[in-house]
Amino acid sequence: MISFMVRMRFLNEDHYEITEVLQKLTAASRLEPGCVTYVPHWCEDAPDTVLIYEQYKDSAAAEAHRHTPHFQEYAVAGLYQRMRERHVESLTAIA
Repeated sequence: MISFMVRMRFLNEDHYEITEVLQKLTAASRLEPGCVTYVPHWCEDAPDTVLIYEQYKDSAAAEAHRHTPHFQEYAVAGLYQRMRERHVESLTAIA
């Protein structure tokens, strides 16, 4: 299993629009056959920051996610155009 977290920071004024985009991206991503978990969060202690926790069955499924039409529309053409910074953390499961 492949797990990672994506942390993105946005302008506070974009909060509503980013929420809408994330709802659409999440709904479509969860339908992918290789997606195990896809959960976006607004960070309570940093209200301009989104944290997305993602799990895929393998690296091929994670790579396929990045090439889907919904990822291109909602992430690349949507979120990436509004974000101020982005950081990805790859995770290794302990148990």
